[in-house]
Amino acid sequence: MEVTTLRLWLVEQDVSVITAVALVLVCLLLVMLRYLYRHKGTYHTNEAKGTEFAESADAALQSDPALQDASDNSRKEYFI
Repeated sequence: MEVTTLRLWLVEQDVSVITAVALVLVCLLLVMLRYLYRHKGTYHTNEAKGTEFAESADAALQSDPALQDASDNSRKEYFI
């Protein structure tokens, strides 16, 4: 009788461990799905507004208010 009780106790322990692992996996899956839903892969740039219609890169940068103080028309740098 005692061996049967021990086996039953071990089976109950196995079921509880399997249930706990399954619960952790489901919670992890929910967290991952929420993260993927919130970060859909949108791409944000820090480019100045209206620069896509400029004739050249220099013309686009000259109208940028953040670069007004730093612009010097006598010296230009070109990166290839």
